Amino acid sequence: MVIKRHEIIKLAGITALGLFAYARLVRPWHLHWGSTHEEVARRMPGDDLITHPAMAATHSLTIHAPVEQVWSWLTQIGQGRGGFYSYDWLEDLFGMDIHNTNRIQPEWQNPKVGDMIPFWKGTGIPVVQIEPPHLMVLAGSFAPEQPVGGSWTFMLEAPDPQTTRLIVRSRVAGFKPQLLSVGLYRLFLEPAHFIMERGMMLGIKARAEKSG
Repeated sequence: MVIKRHEIIKLAGITALGLFAYARLVRPWHLHWGSTHEEVARRMPGDDLITHPAMAATHSLTIHAPVEQVWSWLTQIGQGRGGFYSYDWLEDLFGMDIHNTNRIQPEWQNPKVGDMIPFWKGTGIPVVQIEPPHLMVLAGSFAPEQPVGGSWTFMLEAPDPQTTRLIVRSRVAGFKPQLLSVGLYRLFLEPAHFIMERGMMLGIKARAEKSG
């Protein structure tokens, strides 16, 4: 089968248009899903741990439940704990063995600075800052030569006593060569992270609102 020159040009044009649309429309949307301009622009605890991230995302969600109620679900996250309230089938696809709970467990309600939140097969990320029931910052690295490779900040605000604004910020450091890390993050890490984090936030929302 011989591919004609005009077909190659047409395919290249469609590909370029698709990449342009993703870069200008889809990527900004999923990196800032649910967030206001103020929420994206504001400085948050944990930002100073990675000054020049290769990936930075801010996702926000309104939950119709008191802050304390949302906090109870948030503090349980982690493998072998409450799970991540996301997509079980997708987590199982990667062999993460995560089981999402639908109950508040007292033994998981008091995380402290230094506590490890398990992620996958013995790996985890420690709590570096916590201010119940409004703030929890996780930060660490899976590479010994990189003290802080990523930070995960959870902020809970109360527009009124029965409403919670959940704001989650993720920042990930790059690796060398920098151009390769940025490319891989944009192609794979950013979309995958958005899918799982959005699922987690919706999972917290559903549980908090139902338990109310």
